[in-house]
Amino acid sequence: MGRGSPVPPMLRRKIVEQYQKGVSQRKIAKSLKLSSSTVHNIIQRFRESGTISVRKGQGRKTILDACDLRAFRRHCITYRNAIVMEITTWAQEYFQKTLSVNTIHRAIRCCWLKLCRSKKKPYLNMIQKLRRFLWAKAHLKWTVAKWKTVLWSDKSKFEVLFGKLGRHVIRTKVDKDNPSCYQCSVQKPASLMVWGCMSACGMGSLHFWKGTINAERYIQVLEQHMLPSRCRHFQERPCIFQHDNARPHTASITTSWLHRRRIRVLKWPACSPDLSPIENIWRIIKRKMRQRRPKAVGQLEDCIRQEWDNIPIPKLEQLVSSVPRRLQTVIKRSGDATQW
Repeated sequence: MGRGSPVPPMLRRKIVEQYQKGVSQRKIAKSLKLSSSTVHNIIQRFRESGTISVRKGQGRKTILDACDLRAFRRHCITYRNAIVMEITTWAQEYFQKTLSVNTIHRAIRCCWLKLCRSKKKPYLNMIQKLRRFLWAKAHLKWTVAKWKTVLWSDKSKFEVLFGKLGRHVIRTKVDKDNPSCYQCSVQKPASLMVWGCMSACGMGSLHFWKGTINAERYIQVLEQHMLPSRCRHFQERPCIFQHDNARPHTASITTSWLHRRRIRVLKWPACSPDLSPIENIWRIIKRKMRQRRPKAVGQLEDCIRQEWDNIPIPKLEQLVSSVPRRLQTVIKRSGDATQW
């Protein structure tokens, strides 16, 4: 038992029982493997108060009492994006007490709060939230079987990773200027823009963009990659094609090409990547890239292709089956961004 640790109630009860039977304090301490002073203090407290409970600690009082912590918690929840220094300045003025940054950190933990990185979500104005809400209500009756007839498409940017990842590093104070503890950054790292499509039946084709993206080049990608993937996944069965509202996607020549090909397109609300399952696929592949850390564009392309082909079909079915729950979350949040 460590120094200062309270004796368990069961052990205290045994000490009192043996004392009442007439056993000496020295024999009690020896049989229970406790110090004589500990046994003496427990028996002395039993004589004085008749209880075996632990006496309330007489240590230093906390700077912020329960009432202060409740006010502190309300402020932290109201101003969630405030930095610790701003919270410290506010707390010193509000409570009229000398508070350090470490005290504020402890107070945050006492309030069952935690400092975390905020998730990045697209900005949504009131009109976009309303359109998302109405779109979710209009498609809420779609079954999982119908969502499995959708061919999801999207593009994403991948960068060649340099230096150390993450904002945190394990070091001592002396190692702050050690080069291995730096977070290196590159102004314009080499990158790839990747287009891909998927459905609940499997992964579709990948295309790596070179240069700018316009409507003509996007139509070429649809002819060379989307149509073969559509035939491979659905064959002669009807399907729905999904893409976002980027300018090459909504251009008149792109819309005319899709109409001539009799391809049914799913109307998509603006700024809604959280409703598309393929966004989760990009997130999985980027996590794999951070682990594999390719050093050149060629290696990056090969790694992306390997991880793209390694996505299992049960994972795709799970993501597509989550679309109805995403719509329910959008309706519950009145069109605001979701956790997906």
